[in-house]
Amino acid sequence: MTTPLQQLVPSLGTHPTAGADPGRAETRDLLGHASFDLLVIGGGILGITTAWHAAQSGLRVAMVEAGDFAGATSSASSKLLHGGLRYLQTGAVRLVAENHVERRAVSRDVAPHLANPLTFYLPVYKGGPHGAAKLGAGVFAYSALSAFRDGVGHVISPARAARDVPELRTDNLRAVAVYEDGQMNDARMALMTVRAAVDAGAVVLNHVEVTSLRFTGGRVTGAELRDRTDGTEFGVDARLVLNATGPWVDHLRRMEDPGAAPSIRLSKGAHLVLRRTAPWKAALATPIDKYRITFALPWEDMLLLGTTDESYEGDPGEVRVTESDIAQILDEASLSVRDQQLSRDLITYSFAGLRVLPGGPGDTAKAKRETVVTEGRGGMLSVAGGKWTTFRHIGRTVMDKLAELPGHPLADDMQPMRSLPRHAPLPGFASPGAVAHRLVVDGAAPGARMAADTARHLASHYGSLAFDIARLANEDPALAARIHPDAPEIWAQVVYARDHEWAYDVDDVLRRRTTLTIRGLDTPEVRAGVAKLLGREG
Repeated sequence: MTTPLQQLVPSLGTHPTAGADPGRAETRDLLGHASFDLLVIGGGILGITTAWHAAQSGLRVAMVEAGDFAGATSSASSKLLHGGLRYLQTGAVRLVAENHVERRAVSRDVAPHLANPLTFYLPVYKGGPHGAAKLGAGVFAYSALSAFRDGVGHVISPARAARDVPELRTDNLRAVAVYEDGQMNDARMALMTVRAAVDAGAVVLNHVEVTSLRFTGGRVTGAELRDRTDGTEFGVDARLVLNATGPWVDHLRRMEDPGAAPSIRLSKGAHLVLRRTAPWKAALATPIDKYRITFALPWEDMLLLGTTDESYEGDPGEVRVTESDIAQILDEASLSVRDQQLSRDLITYSFAGLRVLPGGPGDTAKAKRETVVTEGRGGMLSVAGGKWTTFRHIGRTVMDKLAELPGHPLADDMQPMRSLPRHAPLPGFASPGAVAHRLVVDGAAPGARMAADTARHLASHYGSLAFDIARLANEDPALAARIHPDAPEIWAQVVYARDHEWAYDVDDVLRRRTTLTIRGLDTPEVRAGVAKLLGREG
């Protein structure tokens, strides 16, 4: 007996789309024959934001990524846009204030369609590492550093907090401190920034690895590349090369200089995604010790738990969530979350990423999340570290560094960052509420109303670009159907991901361009349907 999904899959064709992005072969040809000012190696958020800012400044930019855009650390974050409450403990007052400025800018002026505000409850338990008075003063100071633009941090009663977070553990709970921050879907934010870079003139390609660097007169002037999808080899010439490979930054530095000393250290952060047993109206940020906080975040209709923070010295490509990580996350969450919400049967997905920290000794939990830009023996710049919240600031920092290079030819060609729009919006900029309303009114297919949850999902992941997906669904009713009955996504998103968001394989779609994998819904049937639309059958 066939399921409804199995009956639907055969009707899904390849659906070529007019105005689609150039194919891989055409992009490779352009990369191999055009002349570029800047080659960015690495398609995590550091490389993406630099490519965006460099293209905005008038440079001819190419960006290549060995895996998928945001395929590693940049899609393995805690999904927060935040000032960093715990940084107050280390006295980093200026850093918190700067983070708040960027958080507000991204949430309100750059990507309101991709970010949303979130109230955080910080529970104070008997015998905990901090008292109610200290945390109350801390959240007040945190709000002050945001100029009280998101309200005033304060303390509420356990009973009031339990109404908003029904799974809150109230045994020995003395008080709850309240503050405001924000969250996002990091993969979607990264992809929209890639699109912004392309709209500004950058040429980008994922699933392309660097096999060696090109040198002219001892200086790095490009890279030899291999397309992992079919083995095609080609090269790119550029006046300047930027190494933005995250955890692999020292690997590329040693291609430039075999004797290059280590410049970074890595910290592993693991997370769990669980089905929620009840609605949550706020997030929990529970102190573990003097410096660490564990989060329980309502996210994508699920519950996100984490994170861990431990030194990592293995192969960055082999980072995994271990049984000890799962046990630690659940154990730490149990300080403030009731047991019924922490059943292992509720876990749908787990992921781990690597924080890139400046080299040196000390506890990784206490290390500053600084961005470090260095220049190698062959003139290649390397950028590492930083926080997701400040991704725009990182792009400006790298561009300022380029402008400061003594006698460097790019400095004369760049439009100064100060002359560019301070808050250039990302593609799709719109009110998600207004977009969702319009989608429901207009429908997803002739004679059919779009489901409210699908409309909300499209609006909050694509903004006004959701109307392009709705048009695909209008043109072919098969594409208006849900990919899985328990998720809001529709098949039109797969076609859109293929033609406009550089999705090549099934995991590109299910893990980073939709939420099917994190919901635990990437079934064999779903994977078969996605593979068919991507042309990856067999």
